Amino acid sequence: MKLQSKTTFELLVLPLLIAIAFSAFIYWEHFHLTSKVLNTFMGLGALYGLLHAPKRTLLIAGFWIGLLWCYWIGYSFQYYGLGWAKPWVALGFGVVYALYYGSMGLTHNPFLRGAILFVLTYFWPMDFNWMQPELIFVESYMGFEKWQFALILATLASTSLFVKYRKIIPLLPLIFAIQPTYTPPQKPDVRIKLVSTDISQDLKWQESMMGDIINENFHQIDLAINQGYDLVVLPESAFVIYMNHYPDIEEQLLKRSQKIAILTGTLHEEDSLHYNVSYLFNKGEITVAKKTILVPFGEYIPLPKILQDWVNRHVFEGGSNFVTAEKPTDFIIKGVKFRNAICYEATREELYTPDAKYLIAMSNNGWFEPSIEPTLQNLLIRFYARKNGSMVFHAANGGGSGIVY
Repeated sequence: MKLQSKTTFELLVLPLLIAIAFSAFIYWEHFHLTSKVLNTFMGLGALYGLLHAPKRTLLIAGFWIGLLWCYWIGYSFQYYGLGWAKPWVALGFGVVYALYYGSMGLTHNPFLRGAILFVLTYFWPMDFNWMQPELIFVESYMGFEKWQFALILATLASTSLFVKYRKIIPLLPLIFAIQPTYTPPQKPDVRIKLVSTDISQDLKWQESMMGDIINENFHQIDLAINQGYDLVVLPESAFVIYMNHYPDIEEQLLKRSQKIAILTGTLHEEDSLHYNVSYLFNKGEITVAKKTILVPFGEYIPLPKILQDWVNRHVFEGGSNFVTAEKPTDFIIKGVKFRNAICYEATREELYTPDAKYLIAMSNNGWFEPSIEPTLQNLLIRFYARKNGSMVFHAANGGGSGIVY
């Protein structure tokens, strides 16, 4: 009876407790209940569990972590006529992260487990980088730089060398991993209006809705002009058209750009290639900023070429065939440089360089409503902005708009 109780705890209760502790900071943030104290203790508790739990616990804990972080990814499949795939995609990510965290179970040694987890922070399954173990401390009293995460892992692992109350002794070095209060960069001297929309994805691409959506975009731009803003930013694909195929709309935007700089998400076709882009209309001139990093399975298929073509043709009906520019685009507005970031790009460290103090991001989170996706995206943007001393101005459809730092 005692053995059965232990098995139940290790296979059912403990994995779920570890996963909940590892994921709680996302849900606190989502429901506006964030507590740095809770995030600190739950994050440390989750890592302690991963380092010291029985081997068989880790696979199951990884599965639950995968579900709690990524259950929403399959939501976008319904817009390709694949609604039946939603639970299978969620389960697939659960399995992927069961293997990801389960790899720590190759050893009982807490120090070796910590080393494995640290190495995993550099590894992104399917080129999807939203599973960042250090992210658990982004809104806590602990730091989330690599050296701080390594110190936390080593400190928690070292408790295995002590018994009973003496286990508190090796925790003392955690003091050195405490993060001082973050000081954000000074806001630029540019008045920026971030337009937030909430258009359901199943309506956004309907031709019958195009006129209403375009008229609302112009209304928001005119409102920003009347309110005296210098720049108005609309979300990703706010104009659900290939902009360079609609010269009349371009002309209207160019005319308004004499009064205000306009940055909007749209599509662009060039030499029969398709781009997810931002268009900047400023003082009668157009700058096209092409995306540099595509969304795995959303805009490109991270599989070998032969499978890539088949999946794109038969599953996504040719929808995941966007191409990219070689480097990100920077804009100058009132003498201030801003870097363009479209959705997934804003959560990739490649765009956060020393010369990019300010970023303008735009997203369409309507693919994943209702879910924690906008919250997780915001936390990731915050993570990279703080690591690099940047400030991000984010306009989104379906949640997530605001200034992030």
